[in-house]
Formats: sequence, C-alpha cells, structure tokens
Amino acid sequence: MSQQDNITATKRFGELVNTGKLDGFAEVVAPNSVDHDPAPGQVNGPQGFTMFFTMMRSAFPDLHIDVEHMVADEDNVSFAYTITGTHQGEFMDIAPTGKQIKVRGMQIGRFENGLMVERWGSSDELGLLKQLGASVTV
Repeated sequence: MSQQDNITATKRFGELVNTGKLDGFAEVVAPNSVDHDPAPGQVNGPQGFTMFFTMMRSAFPDLHIDVEHMVADEDNVSFAYTITGTHQGEFMDIAPTGKQIKVRGMQIGRFENGLMVERWGSSDELGLLKQLGASVTV
C-alpha cells in the first residue's frame, strides 16, 4: 500500500475515536497489531483500541483528537496531537469533576497493507491527572 493509504488509515482511526464509532477499528488496525505503549490490561489488535477508547469516552464523552502536525514515509505515519474533553465519568478511580482537559501527545504507527501493525506513543498523562485535580506525587 502507499504512503497516502497509510495516512488515510490514520485519519480514519481519528474519525472513529472522535465519532465514538469504535467498532470500526478492524478497518484500520491489523488483527495482530502491537501497541508498544498500551494502557494497563490493553490487549493487542483492534479489540485493545476498542477497549481503551471505550473507557476514555466513558470518562470523557466529548473526547476529541486534533492532529497538529503529521509526517509520513512509505511505512510509518507520525503525528503530534491534542486531546480535549470534559470529565463526566470515572477515570482512574477519579469521580467525575466536570473539568475540561487538554492534553498533548505524539504517536508513530507502522503500517503493512494499509493496516496499522505497530504503534508507539506518548501523551501527557501527568498533565491530564493534574488538570482533574488529582493528588500526584512523582
């Protein structure tokens, strides 16, 4: 597949998250895809992303990902993003606060045949917790 196919798959992934249509991850994520930065208990493949984003959208029903910058080569798509949302459900044992969050992050996805087969990523989890008023010690 082409670089453009991989970019299209990455954009589709974001659309699925933003619309909450999480059952569509199988369209863009390989069955054996590995997330090198998984959430606790996250399984591989589309199911792992479905589970993770179901949890995130339960805590932040208006969760939205905005891509700020994207670069790609034949096999990889990398992007910087901002996540926003309103804390309306339990998140990491924190009761809903009604607070708005804004968190930055970066992701690299490696693709084969138009499907993501590996993902590396990092987001400002500490910043998210601080925005919710969590008592955090480092």
